[in-house]
Amino acid sequence: MLLIYTHKITHRNKYIFNLIFKDYLSIDFALTDNVEEFKNSTAPKLSYTINPVADELFFTSRNLLFESGITEQNISIFEYNNEKVFFATGKASTLPFDVFAASFFLVSRYEEYLPHIRDEHDRFDAKDSLAFQNNFLQKPLVNIWALWIKNALKNKYSQLQFPERKYQFVSTIDIDNAYAFREKGFTRSIGGYLKALSKFDVNEIKQRTKVLLGLEVDPYDTYDFQLEILRKHKFKSIYFFLLGDYGVNDKNLPIESKKFQSLIKMLGDYADVGIHPSYGSNKSKEQLKKEVGRLSKVLHRDVTKSRQHFLKLTLPETYRNLIDLDIKDDYTMGFASQVGFRASICTPFNFYDLDMELETKLKIHPFAIMEGTLKYYMKVKPEDAMKKIKPLIDEVKAVNGDFMSLWHNDTLNNQNLWIGWQKVYQEMVEYASSK
Repeated sequence: MLLIYTHKITHRNKYIFNLIFKDYLSIDFALTDNVEEFKNSTAPKLSYTINPVADELFFTSRNLLFESGITEQNISIFEYNNEKVFFATGKASTLPFDVFAASFFLVSRYEEYLPHIRDEHDRFDAKDSLAFQNNFLQKPLVNIWALWIKNALKNKYSQLQFPERKYQFVSTIDIDNAYAFREKGFTRSIGGYLKALSKFDVNEIKQRTKVLLGLEVDPYDTYDFQLEILRKHKFKSIYFFLLGDYGVNDKNLPIESKKFQSLIKMLGDYADVGIHPSYGSNKSKEQLKKEVGRLSKVLHRDVTKSRQHFLKLTLPETYRNLIDLDIKDDYTMGFASQVGFRASICTPFNFYDLDMELETKLKIHPFAIMEGTLKYYMKVKPEDAMKKIKPLIDEVKAVNGDFMSLWHNDTLNNQNLWIGWQKVYQEMVEYASSK
């Protein structure tokens, strides 16, 4: 048991202590603001305050975790132990920066509450983040810093026992469009033919016809390949289904399709299944509720996992809507335009609502890589993709975190725009699955 002293107990410091010590380092701790109790204790001790209390492990505190409200922060980045840090402190501190305030700033997504320009899809863009601007987006800094705290504690209190956390790989697949040609209905199929004719795309016309006649497998039907890889490497997998009403950015199959429902149920036998809230649902709680209800009805069980379509995330509104619908786990925390760690962490953490100043029970699961990011935003060719992916996996393995990838069923077809990317997925799975 670790005893932690701070001169003022707040929702913010309780949250970050829970995240670092309980959730990540798996060590029990007690928190006190009673100086005499702290001085008299013979347990391993850590203080987070202005000046040391006794002979404990001391961390100088800045103001952030004792404030309420959201204000511009004066952040100056410097290096320590070859890693980026900020919120500098004096020499008396175990670390030369306020590790708890810096960690809170990053995982709470404090900067996303401050005024900023949204991108074309109304998202906070990677280029506006502190991590991207200071070249640490590809580093799970919060985990790295937590291990520094762990080592400092072990050096001072050898009796402290830290259970070893195990690295894991989680493959997530978004199903925005289950099939390219099948199950689209008469009107959409005719529209597809007309569109192909207007482009003089004879190959698509032939392929569509063969698929509809049952002579060829639908190009987006890559599920047997996915399940074969899953059986071979035995990793955790999660599927997110888009069940929104048809629109410009929401083009999955109608939920009335029996084959579509069978696909959802079949994949649910092998992996976890979650909702992929539609583009429009981010601003409509009623639409979100309808989509969650559709998936629940097909699965005959409660839906507790979610990832936003187009990674549309507005804090705190998006997460509040999910909480209101009893969603327990969200997997949206990542950038569309850059690979890396949006919250500078590679392990799950509870969402902290900065406007309400409280820790919620919604668990956030950050992902590090999306194939569309590499291809469309970063213009990476498939033969060069692993050069971007491997370093991220190595960073996660080094801190025994969770490496999470985001892929789509249609990008695994090894056809047209996605030739070569099926191999990238295989190589990524093999490397990420190896210990």
